[in-house]
Amino acid sequence: MSARPWPTKGADGEPVDPPWELHRAGRAWNDEAWKRYMLKPRKLEMVDGKLLHSDEDRELLLGLLLENIGADRAVRFGDLEVWRQAVAAASRTEAVQ
Repeated sequence: MSARPWPTKGADGEPVDPPWELHRAGRAWNDEAWKRYMLKPRKLEMVDGKLLHSDEDRELLLGLLLENIGADRAVRFGDLEVWRQAVAAASRTEAVQ
């Protein structure tokens, strides 16, 4: 069973079509480009020191960016040990389900 750590629906409530497609290397969108673009939050804002209004909006934007940049580049942000710990925790959670 695969955990879905971020929204699978856009701001309009429609399912993300196609589902999130993250790879080690980033990718440009093809046929789904317009649908992906329309998922983005309407405006970039800061609320109480955080970008965007809700965790759902932040996770949606992160999903879009991760598809474009890829996992190999994403893990370069921050301490690699933090990424290892997060993957280990996610693996444990998935094993319990």
